Amino acid sequence: MEMRVVLESELEKLMEQNENIVVIDADLSKPNGTAPLHKKFPDRAFDVGIAEQNCVGVAAGLALEGNIPVIMGMLPFLSMRACEQVRTAVCYQNLPVRIIGTGGGLTSGGGSTHNAMEDIAIVKSMVNMTVISICDPNMIRDILHLSMEYPGPMYIRLAQGKKDRQLYEPGAVDFAIGGSVTARDGKDATILAHGEMVGEALDAAEELTAEGIDVRVVDMYTIKPFDRQAVQSAVDETGNIIVWEDHLMMGGLASSIADFFVDNGIQPRKFRRFGIPQVYAGFGSGEALRQKYGYAKEDVMK
Repeated sequence: MEMRVVLESELEKLMEQNENIVVIDADLSKPNGTAPLHKKFPDRAFDVGIAEQNCVGVAAGLALEGNIPVIMGMLPFLSMRACEQVRTAVCYQNLPVRIIGTGGGLTSGGGSTHNAMEDIAIVKSMVNMTVISICDPNMIRDILHLSMEYPGPMYIRLAQGKKDRQLYEPGAVDFAIGGSVTARDGKDATILAHGEMVGEALDAAEELTAEGIDVRVVDMYTIKPFDRQAVQSAVDETGNIIVWEDHLMMGGLASSIADFFVDNGIQPRKFRRFGIPQVYAGFGSGEALRQKYGYAKEDVMK
């Protein structure tokens, strides 16, 4: 399944039901992109071109007029090129703008300029911002519906949006903003993951059973605010905590979890983080780059 296809299909349904939903995208109105939305809703779908700052500014203005703007684009540019506009035009006014994009982590294939490896650190620092990281095409459908009734701005992170793994059966999981999913239970250690790393964590946990190691996998799909009870339970019941994410090791989910531990005097038996080191990654697939930079499945299993 492809998250981008599910996203656009679900947006079309929502736009049919709610005339206040408006789509603004940054150079995505191509036949394999948002063109169907532009054709069906010419007065509620706009392509501003390669101008992410304008994209966010237009969305803020539309939100002030009572609309629910959905921004679609590439995350490295929405989180960095338009950083000031997201902070001041959207978050400062606490507007119901949904920023949804691809390129999370090292998945874009476009090299350092097109990889969103700092994005979570940037957007989670913004007041009023809610941050979501999607691992399954079925999840984007549910989260999108939930976001329509959720106050304030929201940042929804996808990986490449192509050939995505289906981890959850439709309707089998009740998602909630601020929640998490125990994708696999276990008693010896817990992997806290989000995005593409959830599927990798499940694979690693399955292989570790052959060594007699029983690993819990928790899909921390809400990065901000994260599910503190799930993390506390993981410490109490398994002791050993790994945070695995396709993001810089500093500033992402792992940093939020570490802050939570320190602020509340929580002491896991062991705590380890896996992610992108302080490098600008070159070109290559996500899998190849994870292996190159030491946060592939084999590295975590050690």
